[in-house]
Amino acid sequence: MTLAKVFEQLAGPQAPVEFTAYDGSRAGAPGADIRVHVRSPYAVSYLVHSPGALGLARAYVTGMIDVSGDMITALSTMQALFGEVTPRQKAGILTEVMRDPLLRGAVSRRLDPPPQEAPFSRIPSWLRHSKRRDARAISHHYDVSNTFYEWVLGPSMAYTCACFPREDATLEEAQFHKFDLVAKKIGLKPGMRLLDVGCGWGGMVMHAAQEYGVKALGVTLSKQQAEWAQKAIADRGLSELAEVRHLDYRDVTETGFDAVSSIGLTEHIGKANLPAYFSFLYGKLKPGGRMLNHTITRPDNLAPPRKENGFINRYVFPDGELEGPGYIQTQMNDAGFEIRHQENLREHYARTLTGWCRNLDEHWDEAVAEVGEGTARVWRVYMAGCVLGFNQNWIQLHQTLGVKLDEKGNSSMPLRPDWGV
Repeated sequence: MTLAKVFEQLAGPQAPVEFTAYDGSRAGAPGADIRVHVRSPYAVSYLVHSPGALGLARAYVTGMIDVSGDMITALSTMQALFGEVTPRQKAGILTEVMRDPLLRGAVSRRLDPPPQEAPFSRIPSWLRHSKRRDARAISHHYDVSNTFYEWVLGPSMAYTCACFPREDATLEEAQFHKFDLVAKKIGLKPGMRLLDVGCGWGGMVMHAAQEYGVKALGVTLSKQQAEWAQKAIADRGLSELAEVRHLDYRDVTETGFDAVSSIGLTEHIGKANLPAYFSFLYGKLKPGGRMLNHTITRPDNLAPPRKENGFINRYVFPDGELEGPGYIQTQMNDAGFEIRHQENLREHYARTLTGWCRNLDEHWDEAVAEVGEGTARVWRVYMAGCVLGFNQNWIQLHQTLGVKLDEKGNSSMPLRPDWGV
């Protein structure tokens, strides 16, 4: 059985995809916008030994499978075509495939994972979230190349969900609006002190300093991020107000901050460490100080916080864990915060990722030259897959605002939100 016949049995004869394979077989719609080409029989080995998304991702990252056309559309189409295939159908087709000597030989050889996979992501869970391992996990994802991230993220260098104020807002406008929304929610005013944990390339730190006259400290476990941010701070003339350190947030010694922002860090903390995490941030605040937690969440707490063999855990965010919004809010509450506001920006993250996908496609050749084709492929498929995840409510993005009451129970909050909700 040719691979084109396999594709046709799974996807149907009218699939809106052009499928070709190394054996010269073809299926689907010639000239379709989405084209899939299997370049090696060893792609089947990955699919058999690592079934599901992980096997498909391994075959794509190694270049054994090529996907041409818009990746978001490609993944959405493949989901529609193969979403109803039963395990029995898969087993029957595998039996047919194994009758081909070339494919049987390929499947009999179990291939090593591509080098882009984080090897420590398979190490037992009791080692997770030590300072040393957290540093490795953050470095794996963020210390790829500042130049690469400049192409993907755009001038804002903001690698977190933007907030689009209008339907026609650009990605840069939406990232500015996100930082400004956070600043307003935590009540920034000139002369205040802000701690931004997991600060990335310093976007929130520089926004607070430049737009609000706030003395802001950001910390990140990524050495490349910290170096880029410190240079950007100096270039913008903000060195008297803004600082980014290459530092674990747990090693921040200063206290008495007027506000704390955590934008995209909670995903890296780990479920077991959330009580200590929020207690630490609570202890850094003055009475009346506010903390804004901006994090990717699950729609509920029914699934495990991490898929051990998932593509995201192995290739993108090693050790990352997602919780439901209610669980996050409970942990903040139990740490002492009074919860004052919460909102879901799920659709905004789908738009943000779509912008990043477009940026990567526009700079594809430069990205491949900078980080290698395998790494560029990881980012292409991961970001496109996340667009589907947010659009289809597999994952969400919540901002939760808490305040540290004073000893008399005063919150120093306005009677109604004053950040333009």
